Formats: sequence, C-alpha cells, structure tokens
Amino acid sequence: MALAKKMRAVWVTLLLSGAFLSMSGCSTLSYYAQSVTGHLALMHAAKPVAQWLQDEDLDPTLKERLLLAERIRAFAVSELKQPDNASYRRYANLQRPAVVWNVVAAPEFSLKLSQWCFSVVGCVAYRGYFDHEDAQAFADQLRQQGLDVRVYPVAAYSTLGKLPGTWFADPLLSTFIKRSEAELCALIFHELAHQVAYAASDTEFNESFATAVERLGVARWIAAHSSEQVRNERAQFEARQQTFRSLTARYRTLFEALYAANVSDADKRSQKQQLLQQMRQEYEGVKKNEWGGFGGYDAWFAQANNASLGLLQTYTGLTPHFLRLFERLGGDFDAFYAEVQRIAVLPAAQRRAALP
Repeated sequence: MALAKKMRAVWVTLLLSGAFLSMSGCSTLSYYAQSVTGHLALMHAAKPVAQWLQDEDLDPTLKERLLLAERIRAFAVSELKQPDNASYRRYANLQRPAVVWNVVAAPEFSLKLSQWCFSVVGCVAYRGYFDHEDAQAFADQLRQQGLDVRVYPVAAYSTLGKLPGTWFADPLLSTFIKRSEAELCALIFHELAHQVAYAASDTEFNESFATAVERLGVARWIAAHSSEQVRNERAQFEARQQTFRSLTARYRTLFEALYAANVSDADKRSQKQQLLQQMRQEYEGVKKNEWGGFGGYDAWFAQANNASLGLLQTYTGLTPHFLRLFERLGGDFDAFYAEVQRIAVLPAAQRRAALP
C-alpha cells in the first residue's frame, strides 16, 4: 500500500474510532494532525524484526535485545494468554528519547487530574505530543490557568489493537528496547494488556489493570527464565517501588485532607508547600539510610506536585483489586480477562463495586 493510501486509511480510522487513547484526545484539527503525522512517521520507520536480524551490520547488543523481545512476545501469548497478533513484532529506531511526551494537570488544591475527551471513545487523563516543544507549550498554557502540570516522556503507547493490518500494529521501539530484561517484559505485558480490556473514560481502571498484568507477567517470566542476578535485581527494584508507593500514598492522604479542610486558600497554599518539602526530605532520608544513595526517584520528587500524585493514583489505585481478582479466579488468565472484560462495560459506579 502506498504511503498516501495509508495516510487516508489512518485518518479515517483515527477520526472514527478515536484510537489514540493512550495519548488522549482533542477536538482541534491541529492536535489530530500532529497525532496522525507522528504516528504515521513511527509506522513508516518500523520494519519486521526478522528483517532487522538479517542485517549483517546490526549492532550485536540490539540483536540480542530483539531476540529477547521475540521470546518475551511468545511468552506473553503462551503463558499470559495475551493477543497473538502483529503487535511488537516489528521494530523502529526513532532516534529520540521518547515516543511521545504526555501532559497531565490538576487544580491547585486537588489531586483529580484534568480530562481530555474523544467524541467516540471517551476521556483520558493525559494528553500526548510527538514533539517535546509542543508538549511544553501546552503545559505552559495550563500553568497560566493556575493548574499544577507535569510533562513526562513516554516510551510506548498502545492503540489498543484497533488499527487494521500488520503495518499499523504497535511496534517495538528504540525508546525502550534496551531496558533491563524485567523492565522490557513489564512494558510489553503492560501495553498488550490494553488490548485485552478497556473501559471508556476510566483511565485508572485501564492503567491499574495493565499494571496488575505487568506485575503478574514479570513474576512468571522471572520464575521461568531469569538468572539469579536478574531475580535479585528485580527483588531490589520491587522493594524500592513498594517503599516509593507507600511513601507517596501517605502523602496523597495528607494532601487530600488539606484540600478538603475548611481553611483559606492562603493557608492551603502555605501548607501545601510545607507538605511538599516534608515529603522530599523524607525521601532524602530513605535514599540515604535505606537505599545507599540510590537516586532513581530524584527527578520525580524534584518536580512533584498535584499532577504527579494524581498520576500515581491513576496507574496503581486499583491494582490491588485486580490482583485479588486474579487470585480469586485461581490464577487463570483466561478467566481473569473474561471477568475484567465483563466489568469494564459496566457503569462506572458498578465497575468499582464489582472489584474485590
């Protein structure tokens, strides 16, 4: 198919189905244009993994990672019962650090994220740009409205398997292919989970479900395939993640209590800054006393605000519920997916009530 025909096909698909769910939506033509142009460039850069592997000049490290990705992809189908389709069977070298940059925002005195909506598929809590400067420009507009804003790089996004044919399938990308073994597993399992179940206008449900599948999948991969070194590295990573989640969850509770308090905006503003400083100081203590100086979360805490805290809730708020549901169903992925698909189409209030 000629590129012009592909462009016409993707315009129709995007505008009718709203497939750019992971990048959020906008009614303006310029936003759709940058989404379509950026996605088409990504698709045009991708070619089958087998074709890359035939290149005698291929970097040996990249070759090893592509072969590993193929094994992970096969594991996703055979062990996690994820879709056996064209996704993550091609590779694209984007020659930039992120595929898109997402913008999230929240009010000055709330952790509830702003929403951007598609006319067909509903609303999501972030808006993505293929160009970093465009993302920053939009973030500046939101800051001028008095919102707390966070711009962050995204290594991959999912089109939910909605676009037709092999050419439009989500590819492996240079933005994540060189991650650690466990993190490469995590990303592929997470993104494929979005193709399994999706609840319109419920970012927390969708991301928490994908995070649960990611954690379950990585644990199974490590148990079946990884060396002792990889297992130890993952255990250390998960311990730090748990500490991070516990620390930030405590402060989310404190911020929510502050914002609900019957005090003046001036008092809220002052106490908000005190809480942020207190949270950063506590993190520095953890880093020094428990992590031996490991600074992997430095950037997050340096930029922490309402949008940052709200985004964390989006990705993990319901994850424990999904993990309990998986256990209740006897660790059967097919049964788990079927139940999540059933819950996903329920009205929002019933959806929460249906999770254990």
